[in-house]
Parts: sequence; structure tokens; C-alpha cells
Amino acid sequence: MSEITKHSLENSLLQLKCHFTWNLYDEESSLDDLENRVRDQVQFLNKEFKAIMYNLFAYVKHLRGQNKSALEYLQQAEEFILHTQARQGKIRSLVTWGNYAWVYYHMGRLPEAQAYIDKVGHLCKKFASSYRIECPEIDCEKGWALLKWGEKYYERAKVCFEKALQKKPTNPEFSLGLAITLYRLGDKAPTENTVRLLRQAIQLNPDNRYVHVLLALTLQKTQKQAEGDKLVEEALKKTPCPTDVLCSAAKYYRNKGTLDTAIELLKKALESVPNNVFQHLQIRCCYRAKIRQIQRSRGYTTKEKEAELREMTRHALNHFKRVVELNVNLPRACSDLACLYAITGQYDKAEYYFQKEFSKDLPPAERQVLHLRYGNFQQYQRLRDDTAIHHYLQGLNINGTVTKKEKLIVNIRKIAHKRLSKNASDAMGWQLSRFIRELNRKGHPWDSVPSEASRVVPPALRAEKGSEEKTAEAGETHHPEKQKALERACNQSRGFHIEKSQRESKREV
Repeated sequence: MSEITKHSLENSLLQLKCHFTWNLYDEESSLDDLENRVRDQVQFLNKEFKAIMYNLFAYVKHLRGQNKSALEYLQQAEEFILHTQARQGKIRSLVTWGNYAWVYYHMGRLPEAQAYIDKVGHLCKKFASSYRIECPEIDCEKGWALLKWGEKYYERAKVCFEKALQKKPTNPEFSLGLAITLYRLGDKAPTENTVRLLRQAIQLNPDNRYVHVLLALTLQKTQKQAEGDKLVEEALKKTPCPTDVLCSAAKYYRNKGTLDTAIELLKKALESVPNNVFQHLQIRCCYRAKIRQIQRSRGYTTKEKEAELREMTRHALNHFKRVVELNVNLPRACSDLACLYAITGQYDKAEYYFQKEFSKDLPPAERQVLHLRYGNFQQYQRLRDDTAIHHYLQGLNINGTVTKKEKLIVNIRKIAHKRLSKNASDAMGWQLSRFIRELNRKGHPWDSVPSEASRVVPPALRAEKGSEEKTAEAGETHHPEKQKALERACNQSRGFHIEKSQRESKREV
């Protein structure tokens, strides 16, 4: 027998149909988030999906460099297939065997890798093929893997399920996969098609309550509330209720404005998956919506409402603090938490989480939002106009979004107006006012502000020639004159007495 080498295995490995050859890996994806989601689904999804999730979890473990754990999950997938899917077990095992071969290959255990390649080859020869066969079951498993991996793979998942259904148009699992994929595609798929396929999936999977709630959520968009209510109520009668059903039903009630019911369902889901970031995030969003309801009510200033508001804010804080603990890299997580701490007057903690967000390598649009939020914190909570102005102008110096630039301009205008209303000769107020008036006079589209700002800043704010200072903020445009002018504007405002202004109602949280 000839010696087995990595080179001799590569051609065969690349022919295998499994997670390693489906082009799933994306460096931008959060493996932490994916691993948490898959782990929860391994434990609590319907049993027919467990082998699929075990295979996917094994691949995630490999990407984390945990090949021994990957082998353990592949063993569970193989055992589950053989014990619960006897009729199609061997076909379904092709994906698992392919994953085995790749994991052993990466571990340098080449004889074991060759053994699993041979198992695949032996079965495929029965179908007059070498190491891959065309079958709807494998297309289906690829579809589930793509669907679970994330939004950018939904279109590819749709193609896989459609291909599987062409061979077996009445297969319950294939129909369910396509229906869920269309729901996830949202506005990218015609609503009538999604409704039709969800109804078909319900007929073929009458015991799957998750798809019932997805149909209710889709009908909610078309104002068919009565049918949606009935579907959700029926889905929740089944006990124990799966976590995916509880969370989707919570979304339905949240959309409906029935926030207490949504919170109750999400907390029930947390009993099964206490470390699920998504559940904590959704509960926090529900409490935030309740806070806004209280703030909009006429009785907002009563002691009872103030006490209720503090209680809601405390709950929102606790859940969002847990979100940050579980996934600190979640977009805007730290600044969201900082804003909540600011509302409750815990300024040191707010400062800590704002700085934690500033330390990240953020894309330009996110850094612009951060400057806006931190500027609001400095203006309305800390009462530091100079620092607020600095961050508003820093935000304007970033090529972000038009909407955020408009908000930054509005906030600068408010500071200028406040200062001039208190002291008609206030230098900073006049400088900012002229700056904004010049922008408006020229009719600037806000997306051109960075390139024009240095020319419209009043001469008194301009830097001396020859001084160049590059900004350290990622994604910001380099305008040395403007940078010096911004710093001088902030410095000149120091020492002015600033009275208390309107607070939380004007902030963006």
C-alpha cells in the first residue's frame, strides 16, 4: 500500500460534499454568536434537526481550532442519524463522513482521513460516482447550513431547498426549509409567495409550531391580525414550548405592542438558554419601548410613573449589561449600555463603556454614531459644551450618513443658540452660528460637509499654515486645517459657565 500523504488526499477531499467544501467561512462572521446560536439549537430544536446542527457545530468547533470537540459532535451526528433516520441514514451520513475526513486531515491523522474518504467512495460507487452524488437530502442539509450561517447566505440556501423540492416536491423537511428561508429573506421575497409556502409547510409539518408563528408574523405585515392571533395562541398551547416558538411569539406580541406578554415569553425562553444574547437583547428592547410609552404618557411626572420608569430602566440595564458580558463585540453594544447608564445618572460607568466603544476598530458610520452619542452625553448629562462641540465636529468630519450629519448640525445649532441667548457677545456662539449659517447659505448637501468644512469655518478658528495633524479616528477624512480649528474652538469654550439645559428628552439613546 502506498504511503498516504496530504497531497494524495487533497483531490478526493475537494470532491466531498460537506461543510468544508460549501464555502461557508466568512472572516466577518462572528463565530461566538454563531456558536451560541447553534449550541442552543442543538439542545432545544426539534429532534429531526439535531444531526444537522451537530454537523454544523462540529464545523464551527474546527474553525475555532477545537478539532477534538469537532470529532465528538460528528460522532453524535453519526449516531443520531443511524438511530433515528434509518431509511435515509447512509445518504445522510455522507456529509458527516466528509466532515470526519476533513477534520482528521487537518489533525494530521491521515489514515483515519483516508478511511472516511473510502467510506464515502464505497457508497457513491453504488450510484456510479466517485466521491459525490446528487441527492436532495444533501442539498437540503447544505441549505440548512447556509441558512444558519447568516443573512448573506440566504439566497444560496433558497436555491438549495428549491433544488431539493424539484426532486421531492412533497417532502416536509424540504418544504419547511424553503418556507423559513423565504421568511428570513423578508422584503426580498414577495409576501404572497412566503405566505403560500408557509401554509404548504404547515400542511406537511402540522406538528411544527415554529412555522405557525412565522406565518402569523408574515400575516401581521398584511394586517391579517385575527388569523395571526389564532395561530400564535395555538402554537403556545403546546408544552413544553420550544424556545424558537417562544421567541418568535414574543416578536409577534412586541410588534403588536403587547410588551408585557413579549417580556414574559422571552424570560420563559431564557430559562432554557440563560446565556442567549438575542433573548437578553430583545428583553432590553421591550423594556426600552415601555420606557418610551411612560415618557409619552400625560402622567409621566407623577411619583408612581417615575418609580415605574426607574424600575423599567433598571431591568433594561441588567439585561443589556448581560448582552455586553456575553458579546462585547456586538455592534453599538457598549455605547447602548453607556447611554442607559447616562440616563440613570451613573456617569462613571457611562464614561467607561463609551471609552470601551471608542477603543474598537469601528467602521466610519458606526464611529460617527459614537461621536454623536458621546457628544449628547457631554452636552446633556455632563454639561460640557466644549467637549460636546469637539465630538459633534469630529462626527461631521467622518464620511458617515446624511441623517446623522443632520443631527450633528442640529445639536451644534442648539449650543450656539443657547450661548447667544445667554450672552449676545459670546465668541463661541458667534463662531458656531457663522459656521452653520455659511453651510446653509451655500446649500451644502450633508454628504459634502467633510470636504467643505475647513473652508467655511470662520477665519478666527483656522489653524496656522504648515501645522498638520492627522486624526487618529478610523474612517475620518484628513483635513489638518479643520482639525486645528476644531481643537481651538473647543479650547476657547473652556471656562465659560454653562447652566443646566434640557436633558434626556433630547438625547439619542
